[in-house]
Amino acid sequence: MSGGYTGWVLRVNVTDRTSTREPLDPVMARDYIGGRGFVQKILFDEVPVGADPLGPDNKVVCAPGPLSGVFMPASGKIQFGALSPATGIMGDANMGGHFSAEVKYAGYDVIIIEGMSEQPCVVVVDDDKVSVIDGSSYWGKGSSQAELMIKRDLGEDFQVAVIGPAGENMVAFACIGHDYGRQAGRCGIGAVLGSKKVKAIAVRGTKSLPLANPEAVWRKGQEMFNSCFSKPGFKEWTPQGTPGVTPWVNEVGAFPTKNFWTTHFEGHEEIGGEALLERIWLTDKGCFCCPTPCGKYAHTRVGEKDAFVEGPEYETVALIGGNCMLGTIEEVAYANYLCDELGLDTISGGNVVAFALECAEKGIVTREQVGMELRWGDIKSFEYLARAIAYREGIGDILARGARAAAQAFGGGSEKFAIQVKGLEWSGYEARWAPAMMLAYMTADIGAHHNRAWAITYDVAKGREEIQGKAAKVIELQRIRPAFDLLGACRLQWVEIGFEFENYPEMFEAVTGRKLTQKELFDATDRVWNLTRTRAFLERPGFGRAMDYPPARFYEEPVPTGPAKGKMLTKEQLDYMLDDYYAQRGWDSNGKPTVETLEGLGLHDCVEKLTAAGLM
Repeated sequence: MSGGYTGWVLRVNVTDRTSTREPLDPVMARDYIGGRGFVQKILFDEVPVGADPLGPDNKVVCAPGPLSGVFMPASGKIQFGALSPATGIMGDANMGGHFSAEVKYAGYDVIIIEGMSEQPCVVVVDDDKVSVIDGSSYWGKGSSQAELMIKRDLGEDFQVAVIGPAGENMVAFACIGHDYGRQAGRCGIGAVLGSKKVKAIAVRGTKSLPLANPEAVWRKGQEMFNSCFSKPGFKEWTPQGTPGVTPWVNEVGAFPTKNFWTTHFEGHEEIGGEALLERIWLTDKGCFCCPTPCGKYAHTRVGEKDAFVEGPEYETVALIGGNCMLGTIEEVAYANYLCDELGLDTISGGNVVAFALECAEKGIVTREQVGMELRWGDIKSFEYLARAIAYREGIGDILARGARAAAQAFGGGSEKFAIQVKGLEWSGYEARWAPAMMLAYMTADIGAHHNRAWAITYDVAKGREEIQGKAAKVIELQRIRPAFDLLGACRLQWVEIGFEFENYPEMFEAVTGRKLTQKELFDATDRVWNLTRTRAFLERPGFGRAMDYPPARFYEEPVPTGPAKGKMLTKEQLDYMLDDYYAQRGWDSNGKPTVETLEGLGLHDCVEKLTAAGLM
């Protein structure tokens, strides 16, 4: 293998507690780059169509990228993926912290967890020594508590990825925690680990990274760091991190409030970045090699309860704060702490709790069904529901399946305000007055998620009434942003401080010795995108345009209050944008990739499988 890759895949079977080292496929490295590319390709090839996401045939794949662990800004990203219990299609989740670099230093480009253990276990990777040890003493513990115990037992220099009780109980939106506050949050990958009774993966690595040109890496790394420090946005953005965008999102009428009923939260000053810094902030906390630490380590106290927590990040402020109408940064941070310890994704968790609150408000679920009276803006209601979901108690057993499945169970018209696409709950930007952002959520390959194309700034800059041309911008962003997930780097420097994207292909060449043109990189992201889309057609009968629509609230109910009052996108406008998007993607009118598109990307196996399934 060339520089940047260790050349090894580690496969751990927790059924018989064996492990094997396999050489990394150089063709996969060439075509899929790393990270999310490796995750999705391996899932596509190895997990059979129709597999139970919580059954023995599913696998958890985690992969850093070729730039992970390299001397450059924010090279600490890793991808976890599996067939998602939330959506039923291939899903993945991005995580920062220090786990990614440690996997590379241990000598691996991919770790695959397969099989099912009968007893709780921990996968331990100590360079070339790999073992599956008893995890019974950690089972049932909160994520941070278990991580601390594992580090005390194995050594402080291990990096640990761990699930909480929600993962153990296979909640559809259970996350994986790491470094006492980082999460691989989306798609319920924590539930898949829980189904395998894997409490944690602990990694320690002492090897060096193979580099094609170490001197060029050193020079380019210094240049990238100095460039970050000199950007005008560096000093402006870093102090508050992601919560600093709260006032802007609220001002443009895109802040999720009361289960996305409206888009403007009157009390946003009490839950945003300034409130965090003034009232609960202790120190900044960054991921591996990060010059712009967005993590804000904080202490919060609510009544007689207090907690230390990393956060809240903006998504938590939006989905737990505004969306559940919690009115203080202390309450939002405490709710964040609860979700982290229980192992719940705060994006999906905030959505599902808000959905339950609206169902209670409308009488779709009764106080007797719930077990208490639920109220908006009530931290006790949030805590009650979060714990019920994590332990699957009472109504929490239904809510633990996610908003879409819960709406199907509750009925009463609740499907209209179950805020999700393809079964994945919507992240922190309301889009009835943001056509490009709406389309980005509709077409995100894993379900409603902003990290594939954060297009709302384009809407604001280019016109929020205009729908023409929005598809082209969404596709452009869906090529650029996922590229970071392939490379193993964080995108926030590019997004927030204007760091030039061209730096990353240049560093890739210094690390690997391979010149990677922008077209080749974007072809790789398109390859992953179409692979994932193809698998969705194979996996879900009737998949296509119908599953790309947002919930009816977004095209039947105009925004009732705030700057976006009266705004709404019609179904006809959504169809116009989908038609435009599908055409530019090279898909048919139902959103299925054509033979020409797949063949042009070298995805011959996709054509073969679609043809064999009678879908071509």
